[in-house]
Amino acid sequence: MGNNQKEWFVVHTYSGHEERVKKNLEQRMKVMDLGDEILEVVIPTEEEIEVRGGERRNVTKKILPGYVLIRMKMTDQTWTIVRNTPGVTGFISGEGKPVPLHEEEVSQVLKQMTAEVPRVKVGFRKGQSIRVIDGPFIDFVGVVDDISMTKGKVKVLLSLFGRETSVELDLLQVEKL
Repeated sequence: MGNNQKEWFVVHTYSGHEERVKKNLEQRMKVMDLGDEILEVVIPTEEEIEVRGGERRNVTKKILPGYVLIRMKMTDQTWTIVRNTPGVTGFISGEGKPVPLHEEEVSQVLKQMTAEVPRVKVGFRKGQSIRVIDGPFIDFVGVVDDISMTKGKVKVLLSLFGRETSVELDLLQVEKL
């Protein structure tokens, strides 16, 4: 170990301890004056819109639960400090040696974190029965034909005048049965 390059490494943590590990590492960086050695500690998260019971909620979701990214200069000292941080179970490594992430992998994760449009998470899938809870087709029951997350729309097959008709609705206008 001991090159002078600052690279991104992945650290595995106990499940649900990502925040604690980040705080502990940032505290150690201050106390031990490691600002030049350990530069950043990142918990990869993304914004997600959850649709439940006809309501939208913004939720922050971990992209890689149980993992923290650290941009650091890998030395014996920094390895030991990170490795001995409470909540850390170890570095992701190859042949016992921590392996830095490729630049593309890092930029992909960081890009996902800063996405302009949050992902929409819905509680139903194609082929599932739903009820329309708003709009001109209120109380109709149909089957999900297609879901467009980017538009926030769902295509539903409804029985209108005795024939199956495809109708596009907002995700907030339907709920699962």
